[in-house]
Amino acid sequence: MGDRGTDNHSEVTDFILVGFRVRSELHILLFLIFLLVYAMILLGNVGMMTIIMTDPRLNTPMYFFLGNLSFIDLFYSSVIAPKAMINFWSESKSISFAGCVTQLFLFALFIVAEGFLLAAMAYDRFIAICNPLLYSVQMSARLCTQLVAGSYLCGCISSVLQTSITFTLSFCASRAIDHFYCDDRPLQRLSCSDLYFHNMVTFFLCSIIILPTIIVIIVSYMYIVSTVLKIRSTEGRKKAFSTCSSHLGVVSVLYGAVIFMYFIPDRFPELSKVASLCYTLVTPMLNPLIYSLRNKDVKEALRKILGKKILLFNSILTVT
Repeated sequence: MGDRGTDNHSEVTDFILVGFRVRSELHILLFLIFLLVYAMILLGNVGMMTIIMTDPRLNTPMYFFLGNLSFIDLFYSSVIAPKAMINFWSESKSISFAGCVTQLFLFALFIVAEGFLLAAMAYDRFIAICNPLLYSVQMSARLCTQLVAGSYLCGCISSVLQTSITFTLSFCASRAIDHFYCDDRPLQRLSCSDLYFHNMVTFFLCSIIILPTIIVIIVSYMYIVSTVLKIRSTEGRKKAFSTCSSHLGVVSVLYGAVIFMYFIPDRFPELSKVASLCYTLVTPMLNPLIYSLRNKDVKEALRKILGKKILLFNSILTVT
């Protein structure tokens, strides 16, 4: 099979991930940047999950959600980054049809799950600030588990639908995907099928995913701001806002990048790739930094772990 195309998607055995259209000398620099960012993602998110699981003081709903956020960030960046780094050194830059399906399915699953999880975290902050006396009752372990499980379930259902309608298209234009991973919009450009039904389903999925989660976040923070402004002491207001600032930062980065991505006209694929970098790699890298640098409990837990490691290392040196 060559660039002549195919008459049906079933004849396609692989695709070509074009990646970034830059000079070949810059591939080494891009590889090093991706490697550095991915290493920070691994270190930050694995570290965050380790801290949350090992420190009993962080056994609260907020950190339960945060641990799952780190897991999601770690997983969906791992779906994208390793293959992109391999392609910087590869001549063929190919990805199998099954590999492309898997990449789109897993990425769609976890990015949607993250959206619902951020909405659940906004609801958690709303209860903590607006109804603090009922917090332990309303945010029970069972409800937290249900919210997280529901986030993954919604991500899975959405991903099944999105992947199914995308890979039932006929790909006859080319097999070269003008992106650094298998994404829906670049795959549409390769199709010779009527995209009306595909676009309607995609619009429906975006409507029931993005709108409800954004509404929950906005309404939660409207109540939070209203409650915080009623607090008389400056110190009290500062403390209340500090518990929300990290979450707002994460929401702003993720939704800002996604909205920017889908407002970019389809005729600017290179700009779309840069926007995609924000939510595929930059957001998973920044999330642990945002929560660790702005969260006193996490910093104290990290100091405690590092202190134990230093004491253990010193004792080993003393014995030897």
